[in-house]
Amino acid sequence: MKYIILLSGFIIFNMSYAQDAQSTILQFDEYLGYVKKYHPVVKQAELIIDEGQAGLMRARGAFDPKLEVDYERKDFKSFEYYDKLNATFKIPTWYGIDLKANFEQNQGVFLNPEATVPEDGLYSVGVSFSVAQGLLINKRMASVKQAKLFRKQAKVDRDFLVNNILFEASIAYFEWLQAYNETLVFNDFLSNAEMRFNGIKQSVRAGDLAAIDSVEARITMNNRKLNLEKARVKLMKSTLKVSNFLWLENNIPVELQNNVVPDIVNEQRIDDVLNVSDLSLEAISIESHPKLLSLSYKYESLKVEKRLRMNMLLPTINLEYNFLSETPEIASSFNTAMYKSGVTIRFPLFLRKERGELKLSNLKLQDQEFEIENTKLRIRNKINAIQQELVSFELQNELTKQIVDDYDRLLRSEERKFELGESSLFLVNTREGKLIDAQLKAIEIQNKFLSTKASLFNSLALNPNL
Repeated sequence: MKYIILLSGFIIFNMSYAQDAQSTILQFDEYLGYVKKYHPVVKQAELIIDEGQAGLMRARGAFDPKLEVDYERKDFKSFEYYDKLNATFKIPTWYGIDLKANFEQNQGVFLNPEATVPEDGLYSVGVSFSVAQGLLINKRMASVKQAKLFRKQAKVDRDFLVNNILFEASIAYFEWLQAYNETLVFNDFLSNAEMRFNGIKQSVRAGDLAAIDSVEARITMNNRKLNLEKARVKLMKSTLKVSNFLWLENNIPVELQNNVVPDIVNEQRIDDVLNVSDLSLEAISIESHPKLLSLSYKYESLKVEKRLRMNMLLPTINLEYNFLSETPEIASSFNTAMYKSGVTIRFPLFLRKERGELKLSNLKLQDQEFEIENTKLRIRNKINAIQQELVSFELQNELTKQIVDDYDRLLRSEERKFELGESSLFLVNTREGKLIDAQLKAIEIQNKFLSTKASLFNSLALNPNL
């Protein structure tokens, strides 16, 4: 179901009324504020942060204490072959060290002699650790470090996605503003053409003008009507495009009514809303750009992977030592006289798998370095090009304003001559057509100027507080 923005009573936006009492202005900053707050894509971007938090929780799960219980029993032909119970409580720690507590109770006719323990069971506490591979870094440590980096990367990726949706919404608003201004132009000149046609028609009836003049005036009037109708269709399509970005809570889409119009914004207000006021290339910190930060976090994650691959070149040497006791309630019963220890050593002779994975890690790091440098250069050049383009558009806006003023002066002069009988309707229509083209050109340049400001906002990946 679509909800319609009403003129009064149901104030979705804090709108102010236009000069026309029947129109309501949708301010640019309010529009972007609702896009940032309620648009589904923005909400999807928030899920990236939740994903990063979930990934970190999953990685930290490798350090959760574990309780393991193994129980086996075998009875055959009235013989209890064995009844074995082995319970272990293990606490993994950061540097590849595991703290363990164990209880073992075994009995049976055919029990393996090494499994023989006291009748009430045997208790042990001890530690197992690595002294080579896995001591300073292991898969558990690497997973947690990479998950922390991914969480930071998720935050800047979220900002980047939000910036993109605000950029697209801004372009849609500026297209809506352009279509609205073009509609006003054609509507104004249609009124002029209708008044001129009615006046000429009366003059033809009075015999002051030839009948062919009314035909020419009617052609001009119908052309103005045709252009106005095309402008209205363009305005309708651009209004619907703006509506695509407007949502309320609970994912309720909003459709703009015809009486809602865009704000005739100035350039300084656009700069303030998009946070691009008085920006120079020297003052811009490229290093803090969200895209580069995301690539940097990925680079740091690859460095963690490289450290892990280098550590895999070391031999596996695992040591284990456990104190044994029948009476765990007496602390002094745990001593070095009764213990169980062991050592495990593994070392591949050629290390082809490990060396291959390390080489792949190095190649990934080099590739990421190239990507960072290339992205940095592209961002800087793009921002520089946009700033130069903005300077050009400022000059174009001044020139088109002067051209519009001069064409308007020529039209007024031609209309006075026509009233005095010193000109023709053809010349008046020609002057008016030139003025319309100049105004449309000025509107088009203004739209390009505002869109370029939005492109600067997008290139900087800013995230304004709306």
